[in-house]
Amino acid sequence: MYNHKMYEKGIKSSAIRELFEYGKLKKQELGEDKVFDFSIGNPNVKPPKCVNDSLIKLLENDEHIHEYTSAPGDLNVRISVAEYLNKMHQTTFSHNFIYMTTGAAAALTISFNALLNDSDEAIVFAPFFPEYKVFVESANGKLIVVNPNCKTFVPDYTDFENKITEKTKVVIINSPNNPTGVVYSEDDIKEIVRILTIKAKKYNHPIYIVTDEPYRELAYDDTVVPFIPNYYDNTIVCYSFSKSLSLPGERIGYIAIGPKASYAKEIFAAVCGAGRSLGYVCAPALFQKMVIDCLGQTSDINIYKKNRDLLYNALVEYGYEVVKPKGAFYMFVKALESDAQMFSDYAKKYQLLLVPSDSFGYNGYVRISYCVSTKQIVDSLPFFKKLIEDYKKRG
Repeated sequence: MYNHKMYEKGIKSSAIRELFEYGKLKKQELGEDKVFDFSIGNPNVKPPKCVNDSLIKLLENDEHIHEYTSAPGDLNVRISVAEYLNKMHQTTFSHNFIYMTTGAAAALTISFNALLNDSDEAIVFAPFFPEYKVFVESANGKLIVVNPNCKTFVPDYTDFENKITEKTKVVIINSPNNPTGVVYSEDDIKEIVRILTIKAKKYNHPIYIVTDEPYRELAYDDTVVPFIPNYYDNTIVCYSFSKSLSLPGERIGYIAIGPKASYAKEIFAAVCGAGRSLGYVCAPALFQKMVIDCLGQTSDINIYKKNRDLLYNALVEYGYEVVKPKGAFYMFVKALESDAQMFSDYAKKYQLLLVPSDSFGYNGYVRISYCVSTKQIVDSLPFFKKLIEDYKKRG
């Protein structure tokens, strides 16, 4: 009567979404300012001025703005994206290998369906965004989890090397990382590439990096985010403007296939086929065309840095063990007991909504999303202090 696999996915939402929905109900009950919702990466910062200016211009002057574009996206938009990438990163991307998508989720889903055959393996570095598992398995692939270095939260490279097999087709990289905020350094990327190059030669087939980059511009303290196609030819970039332009609800992004990637033409054809099969053709025309006017622009990310510093400094002062984020807008905090879910549930006593790390493929931590108002962070700090004092009293 129905697809049981899809039913199982539908009746159980992600831990992030469950906590987000719980927070909406509690805010109705107690009031917006009485609930400290750190569950979801929903940017609080306003979009840059170029967004509204572009939308108004397009609505007033483009009489074809609501019409279909080509299935992979408007030609001028794809040309502009390729030219921007080449200018920023000294690359040679072609618009012929750019596919406009409804955000990073569609970009990733399309890419996995284009690359993975039945039983192919996709490697991911823990902790990781939980939906990767859903996306990979829906493409009939198998997700293989590599453990992190527990001090730095970059990959454990010995474990990585050991988990690459003949079936490995894809390695997923997310830097700046959700949920830790860690940024992989140039040395980290070079080590990943070194291992992949050896293994691809051993198994005599390409292994592709799929790099998930919605947080590319969100880096602090002069941290450099390496652009992976400059280090590894077989790279597919999945990008979203949701975070950089504060447009999560508009779902606009792209896939960019590395110009030197093995079988680039065939992969792009497979991307088009996957987009067609999944119904992800012709991303929203209005927001596609807005992209041309906003490439290289960002919201005021200094607000995120201010929030990070306020929260990090206070939590460390109170006695929490915290991974200091260099990018994105998430903070990974060690739970005050071994069971992160129990800790998350107990934090609700103080109306602190913190996502347990279990679904991120790593136990014992909670994720705090600090892309909220600075006022919320300031108002929440006394409750974080009460929470840890409570645990200290409990022994």
